[in-house]
Amino acid sequence: MLWEKKLAQWSAGVRARANLPARLTLWDGQSFDFGTFSGPSVTLHVKSPAALSLMLQPTLDNLGEAYVKSKIDIEGKLSDVIDIAYGLAKTSIDKPGGALQNMARYFTHTKSSDKKSIQYHYDVSNAFYQLWLDPNMVYSCAYFENGDEDLATAQLKKIDHILTKIELKPGQTLLDIGCGWGALVIRAAQKFGARCVGVTLSQNQFDLATERVKAAGLEDRIEIRLQDYRDVTGQFDRITSVGMFEHVGRKNLPAYFKRVQELLAEDGVVMNHGITSSDPEGGGVSYGGGDFIDRYVFPNGELPHISLALQAMQQGGLEAFDVENLRRHYAQTLRCWSDAYEANAAKAHELVDEEKFRIWRIYLAGCAYAFENDDVAIYQIVGRKAGRAARTLPWSRRYIYDNTSALSAGS
Repeated sequence: MLWEKKLAQWSAGVRARANLPARLTLWDGQSFDFGTFSGPSVTLHVKSPAALSLMLQPTLDNLGEAYVKSKIDIEGKLSDVIDIAYGLAKTSIDKPGGALQNMARYFTHTKSSDKKSIQYHYDVSNAFYQLWLDPNMVYSCAYFENGDEDLATAQLKKIDHILTKIELKPGQTLLDIGCGWGALVIRAAQKFGARCVGVTLSQNQFDLATERVKAAGLEDRIEIRLQDYRDVTGQFDRITSVGMFEHVGRKNLPAYFKRVQELLAEDGVVMNHGITSSDPEGGGVSYGGGDFIDRYVFPNGELPHISLALQAMQQGGLEAFDVENLRRHYAQTLRCWSDAYEANAAKAHELVDEEKFRIWRIYLAGCAYAFENDDVAIYQIVGRKAGRAARTLPWSRRYIYDNTSALSAGS
């Protein structure tokens, strides 16, 4: 049959180019090896001919679709599966791509579409996220100061690292854009004595964050709002944005930073913590990974290169004065999340259908690979209003580490 010939030629090509320790088995018992080995570390079970068109063009998007739609099953350690997926994808296409898609995404960022995108991702259910996040439900890169912390400790250190960087002081006002389930504003009020406003577009996050603020007895110091940051008014001494600007859109970044600048007090400090692409040209995630994420995980998400983020920040009237790459920390965070997800697989199956279970399974493990291998990165950028005197800048970064360590010791 024609497909058998194509499959044999393709598998031989993969074997010659990549020599992967993987085997493809078909519904009729036939098998094809992608390398030379005594036994495969990963086996891909193709359940019907319907999957072959995806397998013969094995971008991360196509491989991901085949798996989440249950057209294939996988056998092997999850980290090995992701290694094989990247190995197959590298044989099929050059690195980035999708320029047309990136152009189309420029036109999809309205308040309405952004709200729908946020709710699609974050409103799966609070119980689902509680299965694999830390007890405070911090859904962003943790900070492993020494590398041996557990996830809960590292997430608390991340919050302290951020609030120390912006030199948050008692009585100051703090706006947290994209406040999630409220962990940062609660810590800011309890430990730093700040008065906080947290905004989110997720109904589930708003409901639980509001409950947590009430349970902590902090209703007089924290206000949680179901609100778009563009609709916030007033000025704040400090502004944080953690894991939010990926939803803004590259074309809209100058306007985003301009709005932040308008909300910031004259002597205020802002910290933007966000994922960036390692592609300096078009942005995005390589080998079709970005297409998969856009379709199944983060609709309309866009990752700028760090250079574009810094340029947009300056265009928005802000001066960046501290930039830190936390890529290693996010790789570790994602491994923790993926391990917890695997450990709670049975419970996850009770909360979501098979397709959504599979989406999150490979998304978490795949992102761990991407951060580990410099496909994407994450930066914390601290800034202030442009044009201020140099004498108001810190001499060094020592205050960050001395104060973060002191907070951790007394947490």
